[in-house]
Amino acid sequence: GARGAADMKPLAELDATPILGVLTDIDDTLTTDGLLTGEAYDALWSLRAAGLLLVGVTGRPAGWGEVLARQWPVEGIVTENGAVTVYREGTSVHRVESCPEGERRSRRARLAQLVETVREKVPEARMSDDVELRRSDVTWDIGERMKLPDDRVASIVAEIVRAGARWTRSSVHLHATFDGADKASGVVAFLCDRLAEDAGRALARWAFVGDSGNDAACFAAFDTTIGVANVRASLASLPVGPRFVTTAERGAGFAELAATLAGLRAQRQSSATHRTS
Repeated sequence: GARGAADMKPLAELDATPILGVLTDIDDTLTTDGLLTGEAYDALWSLRAAGLLLVGVTGRPAGWGEVLARQWPVEGIVTENGAVTVYREGTSVHRVESCPEGERRSRRARLAQLVETVREKVPEARMSDDVELRRSDVTWDIGERMKLPDDRVASIVAEIVRAGARWTRSSVHLHATFDGADKASGVVAFLCDRLAEDAGRALARWAFVGDSGNDAACFAAFDTTIGVANVRASLASLPVGPRFVTTAERGAGFAELAATLAGLRAQRQSSATHRTS
């Protein structure tokens, strides 16, 4: 059955033995009120220093991914909820998507039509301010600069479904897309194609940390899943909750996870040194 609040274990019970890397959501997991705090940014580097690999997995646009992949200590950024991945190689960045250019144009035209329909039916809804940087989806702001009431969000969802598109909801945005990817399928494809992982082993060897509805696919797919404490607000909308939960929220919760993982790794290395010396 689904894991609820009572089933989530504290980080103290985490066994990091098989973990090769960390897959992290960005909004309200790594960031706090939209900002990457010094503590959370340091946590990314401390995970890297501990020998763990990092991949960002976000609903944010491919355009953001191109900046973050250049500047953060990550193997890549899986953006737009799995549809477009960006990674750095030397001084250049590469964008990978499975949708061919002709089909992408046709999907974008259908999305533009959907935006017009929503504008008529739910006139008070606003597009997110990052929508111009997107390739595979369109997004409405439901909790970032404005709070859209749940019944109006439901009205937009009804239009998305009527158009034959898929929807996902994060803590800040409502997404519509004609692509089939989700965060889990997008990130597993990246790990296999770029890091030569085996799909089954990837699910066992990578830990996922997130906080909201669009993290559902990853919470269900990966063996080791962690919610930052604010995940509790989204548990009702998650078919499967995370296995572990931090005590702190947002970026502070991510930093707590990083310290735990780095500490467990250091312990394991020192015990291995004792055994061999």
